[in-house]
Amino acid sequence: MTADDDTIQAALDSAKDRYRLEREKRLRVDGLAQYSELKGEFADFDRDPYVEPGFTREPLNEDTDVVIVGGGFAGMLTAIDLTRAGIRNFRIIEKAGDFGGTWYWNRYPGCMCDVESMTYLPLLEETGYRPTERYASAPEIFGYCQLLGRHFDLYPHALFQTEIDEPVWDNDAKRWTITTTRGDEITTRFFVTAGGILHKAKLPGIPGINDFQGRAFHTSRWDYSFTGGGPREPMEELRNMRVGIIGTGATAVQAVPRLAETAKDLYVFQRTPSAIGVRDNGPVDPAWFDTLDPGWHEERVRNFTHAVTGIQPEKDLVSDGWTKVMWVNAQEPTEDPEKIEDLEREDFEMMQGLRDRIDEIVDDPETAERLKPWYGKHCKRICFHDEYLPAFNQPNVHLVDTNGRGVEQITESGVVVDGEEYPLDLLIFASGFEVTTDLDQRLGFDPKGRGGISLSERWSDGAHSLHGVLSGEFPNMMMISLVQAGFGTNFLHFLAQSAHHVAWLINECMEQGISEIEATPEAEEEWLGVLYTVVGGIARYSQTCTPGYYNSEGQRTAKAARNLVYAGSLLDYSEYLVQWRNAGDFAGTKISRN
Repeated sequence: MTADDDTIQAALDSAKDRYRLEREKRLRVDGLAQYSELKGEFADFDRDPYVEPGFTREPLNEDTDVVIVGGGFAGMLTAIDLTRAGIRNFRIIEKAGDFGGTWYWNRYPGCMCDVESMTYLPLLEETGYRPTERYASAPEIFGYCQLLGRHFDLYPHALFQTEIDEPVWDNDAKRWTITTTRGDEITTRFFVTAGGILHKAKLPGIPGINDFQGRAFHTSRWDYSFTGGGPREPMEELRNMRVGIIGTGATAVQAVPRLAETAKDLYVFQRTPSAIGVRDNGPVDPAWFDTLDPGWHEERVRNFTHAVTGIQPEKDLVSDGWTKVMWVNAQEPTEDPEKIEDLEREDFEMMQGLRDRIDEIVDDPETAERLKPWYGKHCKRICFHDEYLPAFNQPNVHLVDTNGRGVEQITESGVVVDGEEYPLDLLIFASGFEVTTDLDQRLGFDPKGRGGISLSERWSDGAHSLHGVLSGEFPNMMMISLVQAGFGTNFLHFLAQSAHHVAWLINECMEQGISEIEATPEAEEEWLGVLYTVVGGIARYSQTCTPGYYNSEGQRTAKAARNLVYAGSLLDYSEYLVQWRNAGDFAGTKISRN
């Protein structure tokens, strides 16, 4: 070892100790239970502020081939693939007032995509759409969802402002009967749950959360009637207000600079800091965009996924913060001590570079130190932004670090941290969405399959599925969810692959006269075994991580062990689906024919 190697190793050893201490501060026995659903006493937090109240329509009583739950990208892509296959007798049921999913709900100031627009947005070649910015803003993405709805004629199939009460499998009729909050009764041959990955908002279970007498809302229910302005306009009503925001993840990183522009005082309540890399946003050059050859989009999507899963492509087509930070995969499955040590060192050096960047930007050394993330780069989703860190140089922006404990109480007039109350006029919860909670909880309903068994019963010990899509005892129900399925930095790549698989399944069943299809118990366990074979590197790595949604808030239970994702490359997961389809024998399923 050289002297430089010795210095790096000493710094790495010190960082490991710091990682361990920071993790231990944040461990909680309640795990995911620390969050509250937006219902019951918190129902007002779930109100849709983007529709006019009083909407009504006549109930429907009809029969369809397919019912899709969810009007975000997952549901829309499934519907588009069905349309391409010639299947047009389908319904899309969506709680919101329009298409968009998370991009319908997330209209907070500064909201944008953190994956390059040309890679993230689907079907760009088909629609001929050119994103205006390298990282598109939420209003643009929402507008693109509406464009997809018009381009592929999805609006006539949609039931907006509608939620499912109960889906029940009728074994005699071999159909699902679905009732809704609008009094609808719809029977359908196939039932697709595409409820989205980031749509069900959650609140931190802080004592006194309902006591606050000022205005409070979740970032996905932003109230511009109170703040003034809009997603792209200054919030003038905040100029005489004390504003608090709880959370410092990807949402807060984008919202804080916009709040800092006008708030009299902004208090940022931090439990765990985010790692912040360079964003470097800018307009998309029309001349460059027009030179792209046919097939460029699929090539770019695959190239990006290769780059961020540690498989260096011959040429990095995207070449942004993600591909530069993520090309080293410290979660790589290996038992070689020397290889593990090399990966740990590369991971540390990358994170140390992000920590050093904070010292370069933030003027106050104490604030800079508290903003530093002490964990590995795969523990939490890295954020990329060029205005978040500089915001803490403004005199009206105050970082309230809770030293890993979180806010201890909310009172009628403000927030309490370490015994000190911070009076507020507006309290904003940037507390994110449910990602790894039980599927029935995230969907908002509990499907009843064969013999009346509910999904929550069948999955009481964790998920049972084939590829995360089919589950035994739930015939003709196809799921698009992270649970036991793929995962990647670019969620849209995963959603597109899943939607294509689901649409293929439905089309093949219809063409081959298959009236019922479900996974066999043996295939479910075999698939779980596949998941376990690729989880080794992540299991080792996550033991050092602070709690977060990546590791189900640090929960280690038998149930959580089944509710895992495919931890290898998304391209590998996709290849499993491709090979299964190409085999054409529906391996691992129980089928009945007409």
